Amino acid sequence: MLYWLLKSEPDVFGYPDLVRVGKEPWNGVRNYLARNYLRQMVAGDLCLIYHSNAKPNGVAGVARVVRAAYTDNLQFDPESAYFDPKGLPDNPRWSMVDVSPVLAFPTLLTLDALRGLLEWADSPLTQKGTRLSVIPVTAEQFRAALEAVGLELEQLSAAST
Repeated sequence: MLYWLLKSEPDVFGYPDLVRVGKEPWNGVRNYLARNYLRQMVAGDLCLIYHSNAKPNGVAGVARVVRAAYTDNLQFDPESAYFDPKGLPDNPRWSMVDVSPVLAFPTLLTLDALRGLLEWADSPLTQKGTRLSVIPVTAEQFRAALEAVGLELEQLSAAST
């Protein structure tokens, strides 16, 4: 199992929205490195859902990948903000995964709090200027994030938001 951090803007689609819908394609990613990370995800991987462009920014909960990477169909829709005229059905450029909620954090784990965790010192998230919407997370970083809000990894196997 691998661990990831997925960024979203809570006023567009936040963790409560994921809880409400139950399962959602994580689409609209238009950065090649982030896309490559999406393509590495497999069903069962766990993701920290991070609210960006919020006050404050931070991790709101945990989701699980329920469908591995497949073609992001928004690239073919000229009405979509994520349309890419270079994306072709026989040679798609962009991918997405489906995620489902696992457990909401009891409190938002803020970016400042993450910066205070030794395990997160070398994470691209805690560095200035990093804007990737999909970031790999080590097992140690994932566990430290959970512990920072009073949760344990073992709680996730039985949890269902």
